[in-house]
Amino acid sequence: MQFLYSEKAGEKTLVLSGEEHKYLFKVRRYDVGKILAFRNLKDETVYTYEVKSINKREAELIMIESHHDNKALEKSLHILWCIIDTKVIEKTLPMLNQLGVSKISFFYCERSQKNFKPDLKRMQKILINSCQQSGRSDLMALEVLGTLDEVMQKYANFSVVDFGGDLEYEGVETIMIGCEGGFSENEREKLQNSNKIGLKTKFILKSETAALTFASKLLI
Repeated sequence: MQFLYSEKAGEKTLVLSGEEHKYLFKVRRYDVGKILAFRNLKDETVYTYEVKSINKREAELIMIESHHDNKALEKSLHILWCIIDTKVIEKTLPMLNQLGVSKISFFYCERSQKNFKPDLKRMQKILINSCQQSGRSDLMALEVLGTLDEVMQKYANFSVVDFGGDLEYEGVETIMIGCEGGFSENEREKLQNSNKIGLKTKFILKSETAALTFASKLLI
């Protein structure tokens, strides 16, 4: 762990209970006097606390210092991602977080399985754990939209990941990735005037593979 997360990090006193208390003081067996680093993932500050007291249900920590430490990447990438199996998305999220993706907007393509419902609360918890492990200091933004039409109404400037697309990615900051089976003919017609980007491969990539590949190319 590079740091621990608390939405209240920055306050003079932290009181930890529930899962946080169990993990730190029953699993990790931290004791009074232990020094711990916290972030709130909203600012670029590391807050250092000392454990002052512990009982069966909660622990009190006192802030002893803070310092600015920016671990967010300078480049920005927004992924418009057609919804696939949410279990696959959740397994891929920590890797996209480590690469520095700034935002993901999920939406339903015509070939999406509509029974897949992204759980944003669960995904945020996954991202917090990833930030604690990787050291990333900002929290990736997530949203769920409706259809392709809704996405195109909200976001105008994006590049579509597709076979035969341009291999030059200069200036690309927002990409759209389809679901398994690709875009329907109706969707392709709607996207005909959008910029297309591709890869030097003859193989068909899974949706999550495309997300990871382009995130790597565009961010690091």
